[in-house]
Amino acid sequence: MTSLRPEASRLVPRRLLKGTEIHHPAVIDEARKRNASFQLRIADQITTFAGSMSFVWIHAAIFALWMLFFEHSPWPTLTLVVSLEAIFLSTFVMIGQNRQAAFQQTKADHDYQAEELELKTNTELTREIHRLTAELHRRLMGPASADHGPASAT
Repeated sequence: MTSLRPEASRLVPRRLLKGTEIHHPAVIDEARKRNASFQLRIADQITTFAGSMSFVWIHAAIFALWMLFFEHSPWPTLTLVVSLEAIFLSTFVMIGQNRQAAFQQTKADHDYQAEELELKTNTELTREIHRLTAELHRRLMGPASADHGPASAT
């Protein structure tokens, strides 16, 4: 499993818990936010189902049954139903896209902060290594060689 606390593993979608990878803190935070709102959980479930092949097969069967058995002229009512469904599904897709964009921005901000901290740490380490190298050179070679001045021609 992952190195998540038990309450966090309940919030992360099951597909993220497969394998042994450790999840980005922004992924865990986004999962908590999504789980906090009933409306967002419902939107996630609808979007997940609407993006599956089960959705396609169920609709193909329903439309075939509708056209064959329920109406003599199926097109007006069927067109209305399909249009309304498309309106709602496109709204759920946009909700998902907006939330995905917010997640990506959160992750990018976190990554930027981590990279800036790493750059600062590496810069400090490089400066300390340079200082220690110069000190070691001065002690071994003497203060005259630290100047790197021209050698005298006497």
